[in-house]
Amino acid sequence: QVQLVESGGGLVQAGGSLRLSCAASGRTFDRRAMGWFRQAPGKEREFVAAISWNGGRTYYADSVKGRFTISRDNAKNTVYLQMNSLKPEDTAVYYCAADKSLWRQVYLGSPVTGDFGSWGQGTQVTVSS
Repeated sequence: QVQLVESGGGLVQAGGSLRLSCAASGRTFDRRAMGWFRQAPGKEREFVAAISWNGGRTYYADSVKGRFTISRDNAKNTVYLQMNSLKPEDTAVYYCAADKSLWRQVYLGSPVTGDFGSWGQGTQVTVSS
């Protein structure tokens, strides 16, 4: 298992930027794809971005494509989410997650919560208009 701790959330004006970090502990981080999900009040948790175990492939929800960038540093056991041109509709709790499987390179379709077995506690992102 992988233990995950998110940081970097906060309050930002529309059009601004934030960088989320997810620090992982556990020996298998560098063998697992990682993802970011978000959950707004009254809504289901939704996929935001994912990255394969070696960073070779990235996946994005249509709503964030071109604005958000996921990356990872396996030497630091950390995955990042750079969020630019933020919109009020990006307001949510953002969760980092580690894939259940090892060595995943490809997701068939959009990643879903069921693909991931370890979750962080979440970090709040609030975008004011």
